[in-house]
Amino acid sequence: MTESTIKPPKKNLGPVKWMRTHLFSSWYNTLLTLVVGYLLVTSVGPLVSWVFLDATFQGSGPGECVGEGACWLFVNQRLNFFIYGFYPDELQWRVDIMFALLALAFVPQFIEGFPGRKWLGIFGMTGLPIIGYVLIPGGVLGLEEVESSKWGGLMLTLILAYIGILASLPIGILLAIGRRSDMPIIRGLCVVFIEVWRAVPLITVLFMASVMLPLFLPEGISFEKLVRALIGITLWQSAYMAEVIRGGLQAIPRGQYEAAGALGLGYWRKMGLVILPQALKLVIPGIVNTFISLFKDTTLVLIIGLFDILGAVQSTIADPAWQNVAIEGYAFVAFCFWVFCFGISRYSQNLERKLDTGHKT
Repeated sequence: MTESTIKPPKKNLGPVKWMRTHLFSSWYNTLLTLVVGYLLVTSVGPLVSWVFLDATFQGSGPGECVGEGACWLFVNQRLNFFIYGFYPDELQWRVDIMFALLALAFVPQFIEGFPGRKWLGIFGMTGLPIIGYVLIPGGVLGLEEVESSKWGGLMLTLILAYIGILASLPIGILLAIGRRSDMPIIRGLCVVFIEVWRAVPLITVLFMASVMLPLFLPEGISFEKLVRALIGITLWQSAYMAEVIRGGLQAIPRGQYEAAGALGLGYWRKMGLVILPQALKLVIPGIVNTFISLFKDTTLVLIIGLFDILGAVQSTIADPAWQNVAIEGYAFVAFCFWVFCFGISRYSQNLERKLDTGHKT
């Protein structure tokens, strides 16, 4: 039989072969498989019963939760507060519009071939913040004004994370470029800014922004607590973002800089058209990891009296009528954070595959 007629061996994809290869390939893998299997069998059943089968979903009050399952009635009755905080009920349609626009801008990014998804993404980064600035606080175009002290719940969490992410990325890019600048003054200022903010915990930044910053402002000038928190979060996050992007800039071969210079491109055109697109592509995992970290760190605003979704749940658990439903409340918060963080992570993976050009650092 000649070489051209030899058929490649068939690949065995049967379940038995897969289990032998991945689960029982050695004695310690077999032992580990048996231990994990035992833990799953003994824990999944009771967990399913607690979450679904024996749980209480409907009722008129805390007294209805008398079984051994989870009391999801707590979440059901307080869901409005967990989403909107103290935002007036008759004006919550404005927040609902923002939720719908947010979904319209970013959900299509997960769907390949969705018509116009590029422009929807651009709208989410440019037009959506402007619409939110008009709708949420009101006070213009005949809309009733709603003070930021009434904002809370999931709405506030998304506002903090969205603005923090949107504002910290361009600032971080400028800081990263400045830190690699040939001008000593610019480089020194960027280094000092980055290192100072990275050396301070976010909880300290929030405390200083809320308590100390007003003491240094001129008389008659003041910012709302939410604005001060957003400024602190943005500056703190931009320092971390700058270091992530600086890593991408350092990974670009020097030949790319020289090639861009040979084309006659100026500094900013060279950075914007040649260097930054490659650098940002390389550090997508680091950027997304920083975004996810910021999204979770928004819960720290509770220490300055802003009730995000975690703060809303904790304040409700303090009610003696619901004092035995802490696990259900925290599970609901964890599920909300998991949905958004997992979505961000999956989108970043899709973006990596789409932009992959085989460039290895």
